[in-house]
Amino acid sequence: MSAVQSRVSTTASWLRAAVSDFGRAVAGRARALKRALYRGGHPIGVMRLWNRLDAALYSRGWAIPRRAAVLEVPGRRSGRVRSVPVAIADVDGADYLVSMLGPGANWVRNVEAADGLATLRRRGRNLRVRLTPVPVAERAPILRRYLAVAPGARPHLVARPGAPLTEFARIAPDHPVFRVHEI
Repeated sequence: MSAVQSRVSTTASWLRAAVSDFGRAVAGRARALKRALYRGGHPIGVMRLWNRLDAALYSRGWAIPRRAAVLEVPGRRSGRVRSVPVAIADVDGADYLVSMLGPGANWVRNVEAADGLATLRRRGRNLRVRLTPVPVAERAPILRRYLAVAPGARPHLVARPGAPLTEFARIAPDHPVFRVHEI
């Protein structure tokens, strides 16, 4: 290898490392921002507005990611219908909803208060559903699939998308999962 080729190779290696480090730094800041927008397990003002916009678009069938929907469930105290955009994880022919924010998320508490009865608005259709809790021991493959269909949830789940199931089993108790049953 000539001296020029060696310098080019060294420079290319250094440049790849610098770009990789920069990418990791940007990704880390993006994850921190996303967590801050859901401080305390609930969306702050700007995210509430963003979620309302998403819910409006998804429920009308506009600009919808393939696995997105709007969950409508009566509020546990007010009784008014609450809408929240959700991502649907599909595993072995069944659909599931996952709470990226944990058991304290308002939609989780509202679903539990409504005995699992809710409406899913998806691609302009309204489906009455019953959401049943999935046991912790069965959540790992569902959580892995959820990260694949909902990349925005990655900052809230500490497992990497390609991580082994044992890593997802470790975080499973912190993230409620509900199976969707059409009624």
